[in-house]
Amino acid sequence: MVFEKIKSSRRIQARLIGEMRRGGFAGEDRLPKEQELAELLGISRTQLRDVLAKLELDGYITRRQGVGTLINRQVVDIPVRMDTEIEFLDMVRESGMTPTERVDTIAQAQDADAAAKLGVSPDTPLLLVARTVLADGTPAIYCEDLIPMQSIRRAYADADFSPPIFEFLEEYCNALPCMDVTEVRAVAVSGAAGKALNLADGTPVLYMDEVDYDRDGKRVLYSRQYYADGVIRHSIVRRKV
Repeated sequence: MVFEKIKSSRRIQARLIGEMRRGGFAGEDRLPKEQELAELLGISRTQLRDVLAKLELDGYITRRQGVGTLINRQVVDIPVRMDTEIEFLDMVRESGMTPTERVDTIAQAQDADAAAKLGVSPDTPLLLVARTVLADGTPAIYCEDLIPMQSIRRAYADADFSPPIFEFLEEYCNALPCMDVTEVRAVAVSGAAGKALNLADGTPVLYMDEVDYDRDGKRVLYSRQYYADGVIRHSIVRRKV
């Protein structure tokens, strides 16, 4: 029930952002009044207020007493934000390109560094899922997701990794990431990442080292993400007040 509520709120947030970018509110400077907007979305005003609070926290809107809900175009029109959650395929779409994805590796592995990030013992078996995302056929992102095998509650097949890894976590691990802590830096690519991105060893790429936590603060996913330069542009919105 909690998972469904969180997922529902995320879907509504994504829908509203889409409507502000290129949908029914694309030419507007503010959103309709709460009652009208709730009816349009088919949700309660209570749920709508929760969604609007999150959108305001992320800078997409500003709510002012007596004025209404203003759309912050300078934020809404940013294609890809590093400080908000967005799926890889959506990153490519929002950047104006056609996404495709291939799953490169599904295997059990032992990885002491990943185990430390996940807070488990160094010899803990981990599920490794590596995938490459392409933008108009050009390799753009290489990602390695690692999950403790002990977290997986039932058998899985290779086909179960076609959707985003978060769907696997929910269905097979009964886990829903609610927060991540991510280190961002430039690295010299090598090994599997370089091969997947068609880059020579030593080529600089943007690297994100991400640990995902569920609502109880448990670490449920560790992710290594490599972004080829010049394909997707990332922005950050930082509020001053």
